[in-house]
Amino acid sequence: MPKNPKLNLSGHDLAALLCSRVCHDVISPVGAINNGLELLDEGGADADALDLIRTSAINASVRLKFARLAFGASGSVGASIDTGEAEKAAKDFAIAEKKTEVTWSGPRAIIPKNRVKMLLNLFMVAYSAIPRGGSIDVVLENPETDAKFTLTVKGRMLRLPTKYAEICADSLEEAVDAHSIQPYYTVLLADECGMELRHVVSEDNIAFIAEVPAV
Repeated sequence: MPKNPKLNLSGHDLAALLCSRVCHDVISPVGAINNGLELLDEGGADADALDLIRTSAINASVRLKFARLAFGASGSVGASIDTGEAEKAAKDFAIAEKKTEVTWSGPRAIIPKNRVKMLLNLFMVAYSAIPRGGSIDVVLENPETDAKFTLTVKGRMLRLPTKYAEICADSLEEAVDAHSIQPYYTVLLADECGMELRHVVSEDNIAFIAEVPAV
């Protein structure tokens, strides 16, 4: 159960909305694969069709692998995950999307899976802050103990994700839906991990920070 009573979405609703989010993320590349197969059936543009199928299949695979770590069980209850897996998932996601460069620094460690899931979900929040592409610099400090994760984004169209800001500030007026479930889940995971979220907006960057509060 979350420590914050305001994060009160039921387990069934949370699961259903997360499933909707995953389906939303993979339906585009799967649809593109289908379009490529239709082109082949019509007997035209074979090379272009094969390239579309190949690219879309890679994109779908990368998105599913990312979702497995970010939203899935990823092992038994209480399991731990290597932060190297999170790094690979994030970088592969960015490579497949072809519009954002990811740098990653800090010690590699085996940490509780919910902390890794929170990190990847915060990555998705950061990614949504640069819809036209740009860069995400991920820095991990003391991941095994008093952890601090800082994700700094830069891009041409820089913006703080509205739903994320509203959920963090507990000012979301509408019910949580498929569009706001991912930032909601980020905040929920941080709460369950005992980490605090904050963001710092500057003229040319936004820093998304998750850290274990000082005792």
